[in-house]
Amino acid sequence: MNKIITSFILLLLFNVTVAQDNYEIQVYASPTQTKGSTIFELHSNFTFNGEKNIVDGLLPTHDALHETVEITHGITENFEIGFYLFTNYTSGNGYKLVGSHIRPRVRVPEKWHWPVGVSLSTEIGFQGRQYATDTWSVEIRPIIDKFFNKLYVAFNPTLGIGLKGSNDHTPSFEPNIKTSYNFNKVALGFEYYGSLGQLNNIPAISQQGHALFVVADVNIDPRWEINVGPGWGLTKASDAFVFKILVGRRITWKK
Repeated sequence: MNKIITSFILLLLFNVTVAQDNYEIQVYASPTQTKGSTIFELHSNFTFNGEKNIVDGLLPTHDALHETVEITHGITENFEIGFYLFTNYTSGNGYKLVGSHIRPRVRVPEKWHWPVGVSLSTEIGFQGRQYATDTWSVEIRPIIDKFFNKLYVAFNPTLGIGLKGSNDHTPSFEPNIKTSYNFNKVALGFEYYGSLGQLNNIPAISQQGHALFVVADVNIDPRWEINVGPGWGLTKASDAFVFKILVGRRITWKK
């Protein structure tokens, strides 16, 4: 079994991704969904201050409401599959279906006793041309995290490539970082989201995407996942102010 999991990880590493943009603003933790259970999540965020013009055929993000439905089911104790449905609402354009992705993820079993949590996510799907320059894309997201008593740190050194839409399929580097401190039922911390551009042609920092969120994770019930907070763009190429809310509900199905 260990050889199968290792081979699967190596296979995924040779695939490549698309940025989350503002549809699913989340830094992943390493654990996968428990076998036989499902989590239903709604990712919602509103861009209070964003791009006001059409750029490269993409609709403006200013005053846009993004909502994503995510459903993830645990296939084994170390393997899950997730499904996403992306939507967008802007005044004048109405409520639109943006696209859909599917995401298998595998993690390193706890019995291996690695010093950090490690898993690997692969996400593939499509999105409308008005919302993304690449209509088909793949994402590879290594996930590394660790608890230091009440301090939590996670790193997602994500890579991405467009499959259809652009002529250059060079991977882009999109790192995500989270750090938080647990105060009993609430963890407070920061989430960083970056989009540095394609590895063979990284632009100036002012043209890269960099955003910092101040977040709270509410841990009142293990069946529920709640993550909320405001985020600020750190460069001109980033949306200036976004507020996000993630609500999830875990269900363990009876056998």
